This record gives sequence, structure tokens and C-alpha cells, in this order.
Amino acid sequence: MTTARRRVALAATLIGALAATVLPATAASAQPARPSCRTVDSAPLDREQARTADPRTAALTERGGLGDFVRRFPAALCAARGAAGAGRIVDAWGEALWRAGVDRAQGRRPGGDLPAADDRPLYWTRVAMTIQLARWQPDFAVDAAALRQRFEDASRGLADSGFSARPGVRRILVSGFDPFGLDAEPRRANPSGSAVLQLDGRRITLADGTPAEIQAVVFPVRYGDFDRGIVERAFGPRLAPGHRSADQITTISQGYPGLFTLEAWAGRARSADPYPDNAGVLSGGTREHPVTAPGLGPGAEFIATSLPAGPMTAVQQPFPVKLNTTVTEIPAGATAPVDRADGPTPGSRAVAGGGGGYLSNEVAYRSNRLRLELAPQLPGGHLHTPVLTGLPERTDELTGPVFEQNEAAIGGEVLEILRHSVR
Repeated sequence: MTTARRRVALAATLIGALAATVLPATAASAQPARPSCRTVDSAPLDREQARTADPRTAALTERGGLGDFVRRFPAALCAARGAAGAGRIVDAWGEALWRAGVDRAQGRRPGGDLPAADDRPLYWTRVAMTIQLARWQPDFAVDAAALRQRFEDASRGLADSGFSARPGVRRILVSGFDPFGLDAEPRRANPSGSAVLQLDGRRITLADGTPAEIQAVVFPVRYGDFDRGIVERAFGPRLAPGHRSADQITTISQGYPGLFTLEAWAGRARSADPYPDNAGVLSGGTREHPVTAPGLGPGAEFIATSLPAGPMTAVQQPFPVKLNTTVTEIPAGATAPVDRADGPTPGSRAVAGGGGGYLSNEVAYRSNRLRLELAPQLPGGHLHTPVLTGLPERTDELTGPVFEQNEAAIGGEVLEILRHSVR
């Protein structure tokens, strides 16, 4: 059996065990902890992890039916006998968490009383497990940063085995994002993450009758992960030539109130400061002084969408869908930024794409720069969803009918727009 197959088999075993109504007691619970089980509760937490001090975050995990991941992960880490084994454990648990999140979103995983489409249980469970990973102090040397990256990648769908090789099936790769803006409202969800969790692994029929298969990933709202190449790790293997490669890519994020926008242009720059990411980090770029994101290969200042705008914007219910052609640029020979409604001018420097100068713009730029390098004939672009509204006014209530209806409506329309993404 190949390494990949062993990993998938282990992940499947974990999913089955964690879905059980009654979980068996571990041997470790009845014996003194081995040295490799030592934890340091005082391990420093990053800004994202520190938000778990709010008890509502743990409630989102429990009410999403994912609490056993948090309870059992420390004992799984204790079973590691060396750095290689630790790597295999975080891979397997990350993949199991991703699969549990997808199964939950698609109604295949019982447990909890939150709606299936809610993306918040997966997010907060992952954050809680990264804290446990940070606190684990094994009696052998490990690269803590590398282990966390492996866990994050696996729990976000990056380790998925990819598309099937069925002939005649169109292969669509989509991405969404974690919740963000959590300092102001920890209960926030992200409809792009919810939508792609509902779509991962789905086989659908496109508007022209073509069968299609969808694979999905969910990205963090953190500049550092983008600097370290998470977008390229997610899209690169699926854009490389082969019979399992994608035929289309569509990155998705939350955008504007009340409407969908198909972004005509993605810009090369970061310019969103003073708005921080989920880790409290700023990009270093402003409207007046944009910066180029680290780690980018060569590319144009702006990249145009190659998605079929006409059919996709023909979908107008329950939210209108608009092609957004606006950009912000510094024109050739100038020093001040200019907003343009009709796209960039020759020789200009990018300040912001249609989606701004934040990570939603950057995921579109990075993925489509890579697409133009590896598979330029494929269509690709970015879709912004409406802002998800409807959280109850009472801050102790995690969900409510309006919130759930809006989340379901956005997810359903994402699917309908993708069904019309045919030329």
C-alpha cells in the first residue's frame, strides 16, 4: 500500500471512530503519562488562538458535533514515537477533521444542533487543535512550525487525493475562506467557506448537461500562510498536466452586502492596511503605498478573469450577480492612486483589484498567476458572495433562523452560479 493510501485509510479509521456514539476509553487515560505526553499550558498563543478564551468558540465546536476531535487529539499525539510518527499523526488527524467537516456540511455526519452548512465548528475545532499541538512537548525533537503547517494543510483539504479520472467529467476546483473580523464578532461565519464545504467531492450537472466534479479547499485569513505558499501548494498539484488536473478554478470569498460580484480583475498588490488579518498582522501596504506580496513569481500587475461572465451573471436569484470591472491603480508616470470603473490602463501599477487589496484579491491573483503559468487555456477567476447577515442580537445565541436562511441561500446560489460557468 502506498504512503498516500495508508494515510487515507488511517484518516477513514479516525473518522469512523470519532463518529461513534460511544467512544472507547484510551489506555493512556488509566496510566501515568509518558514523557512524550507532557504539555505546557503556558505555551504562548497567537491572536487567533487567544480568541478561544471566549466560551462561545468551544460551544460552536461542541454544538457542531466535533468536540471529540479536541478531546482525543492530545492522546493521539502522545502515541507518537518520533518525529516521523508525529508527522503521520497530524496528517491523519488533519485529513480526518477535513473529511468530518465536509461530511457534516453535506448532511452525512450526525451530531450537534447547529445547521449542517455552518462552517464555524470546523474553524474553531481546528484552532483548538493547533493550541494542543503548540502545548505538546514530546521527548524527541520536532519542527513545531512544520507540524502545524502539515496539520493546517490537511485540515483544509490540501491533502485530498484530488479529482477522479472519469472521462467526460469537467473538474472544477474552488476555494473559500475562514471566518474573519472575529475581534468585533466571534460568532461570525464565512459563507464562502460554508459553500465550498457543501461542494467538496460533489458531482453535479452543468447548465449545458455536462457532468462535473468539484474539489474544494478552505484558506486561512492570514498573510503569513500566503507568504509561505499555501495557495500555490493548493492549486499547483491540481493545475499540473495530467488526467486528474482541474479544468477550471474559481476562488470564492465574502464580499459586498446584498449581491454577488464576479471580479473582472485581480491585482498584484496588498493595500488593505489598517485592516489586519486573523492573526492581527498587517500587510504593510496601503492605498497610497501598495506593496507586492512576498513569494510571488513573475506576472502582470493585473490579471483578467477568464470565467464566462455572461452565463454566470445571468443568475440573479435570490441575490443579483454583477460583473465588477473596477480597479485602483497608479497610472504610468503618476504617483497617486486612481479608481477606475473600466479596468486598468497600460503600464499602471496595481493598488487593488475589484475585490480590494486584501487576501480575497490575493487568492485570485496567486491562483490565476499560477494558472497562466501551468495551464493558461483553463478558465479561472474570483467570485465574491454577499455578506452573511442575520446573527441574533442576543450575543449568547450562536445561530438563528435568519442567519441560517441567509447562509443556505448564499450556498445554493454559489452552486447555481458554478453550474452556469460553461462557455
